[in-house]
Amino acid sequence: MNDQSSPVQPALRERNGGQILIDQLLIQGVKRVFLVPGESYLPCIDALYDHQGRIQPIVCRQESGAGYMAEAHGKLTGEPGICFVTRGPGATNASIAVHTAYQDSTPMILFVGQVGNDFYEREAFQEIDYRRMFGEMTKWVAQIDRTDRIPEFIARAFAVATSGRPGPVVLALPEDTLWGKATVADVPRYQRAHSAPTPAAMDSLAALLEDAERPFLLLGGSGWTPAAARQMEVFAERYALPVGVAWRRLECFDNHHPNFAGHVGWGMSESLRRRIQESDLLIAVGTRMGEATSEGYTVIESPVPRQRLVHVYPDANELGRVFHPTVPIVADVVSFAAAVSALTPAASRAGRQAFREANAAYRAEQDPKDAPGALNLNRAACHVRDNVPEDSCITVGAGNYALYPHAYYRFKGVGTSLAPTVGSMGYGLPAAISAKLENPDRTVICYAGDGCFQMNLQELGVAMQYRAGIVVLVFNNGIWGTIRAHQEREFPGRTVALGFENPEFSELVRAYRGYGEVVSSDAEFGPAFARALAFANSRKLPALLELRYDADGIAPGMTLSQIRAEAFARQSADR
Repeated sequence: MNDQSSPVQPALRERNGGQILIDQLLIQGVKRVFLVPGESYLPCIDALYDHQGRIQPIVCRQESGAGYMAEAHGKLTGEPGICFVTRGPGATNASIAVHTAYQDSTPMILFVGQVGNDFYEREAFQEIDYRRMFGEMTKWVAQIDRTDRIPEFIARAFAVATSGRPGPVVLALPEDTLWGKATVADVPRYQRAHSAPTPAAMDSLAALLEDAERPFLLLGGSGWTPAAARQMEVFAERYALPVGVAWRRLECFDNHHPNFAGHVGWGMSESLRRRIQESDLLIAVGTRMGEATSEGYTVIESPVPRQRLVHVYPDANELGRVFHPTVPIVADVVSFAAAVSALTPAASRAGRQAFREANAAYRAEQDPKDAPGALNLNRAACHVRDNVPEDSCITVGAGNYALYPHAYYRFKGVGTSLAPTVGSMGYGLPAAISAKLENPDRTVICYAGDGCFQMNLQELGVAMQYRAGIVVLVFNNGIWGTIRAHQEREFPGRTVALGFENPEFSELVRAYRGYGEVVSSDAEFGPAFARALAFANSRKLPALLELRYDADGIAPGMTLSQIRAEAFARQSADR
């Protein structure tokens, strides 16, 4: 009997491994891949030729930059960022981005060329066992040894990267697999699996909320959508909850919202630290509450927090691993936000003042602090905050300079911040380029230390080639600032091996057809920033401001000389 309702399957055709793989990426919705070309995966590069206009290849200058761009893409979109690198040195260069994706819970898939199976286990040219190399920093690492199994592996990679706690997947591609041919069916686009809270868990949460006198809501992690963020706002408003965001997850809650209490983690204000410590109910959603957020497991103690803890996380293995929760809830942020948006308190919370007090304390910290020298970085950060659109994306790498945007900028929501929670240097510039490629009409500002910037400055070539009009603020103090602060704290007055001479950054960017300017005073910053923004927007090329300032001003409200003096005083007291 002929069933005319059955879909007609297209005739299968023979394809090589590279063609099969790129066809699968198209089916999975991939529109952009980041790569440094290598001969080990030439069939994949060739297959991209047939998909011009549908999959955009972004040719990067070094594999760490390519990996960071893919990781940033995963943060921005919630879909796996795709990166291709060659075997051996290419894979080792890209490993820093894989580690970032793992600790930041970012969906990402790294494809690595591999020697052919006929040469495997002989330490052939650039051969590495990627299962052993990446095993501790991925959700799944595998090698595709058969051409006809490529669709199966690709579909699984997307499912693994996005399910539960999102993270990176690494797939090794032996040359004979890519050059080999097979007649095999494609696998349909993956469907993301969501985990949702049980009715019993929601009942327990509701009961704890009714009983709590000093509740606090802490948001973090990945997978947030604008709709989920808005649902959490409604929940916070109904229950009059002060809301903090976990370390370097500032985009998880609108910083303009009257319930916003601040950025939780290293460098937070004493009032916010005390508020969390004195809370009687902590609702942690999407965040692992790691070392940085918990300030070394002190503000939130391990294994048993002093607060009653409702810990909401998409991976059951995380619940109870570091912090023993009063109520563990296995749920992703989207499902949990939908569930709590339906909760209503039994009694009015109109009289609660805690969230207003927390927000007032946060706003009191928004005035720029004093700093030594002619250029006050606190005022510069406030100027950026007040002179860019609210939907701008701010990117940073790692270093004390990142404390300035995180202290003063008011992030609007999903997509406005790209910051590695793993504290990885060299991240800011590639992330900014990725953000601009994804949202060409948005303003993108990269904050970069002089050391951090030089780890991936070659990716200015990508900004030039693909017309990514970003603005880069390079904080030039000629030292490894964060380490210098630690050194003064532990070994005051014994500075060694922490300074370096820099190039003329403002001249360097001109070699990439960009705009460069040196800024050394408060009066110069505003006009220079306006010129840089105008150039980036009109020319669609990178603009860079080199900020030269007194190195003693090491962080907002803090100087190296203060740190040194306090360390000497402690040493004297200990004698």
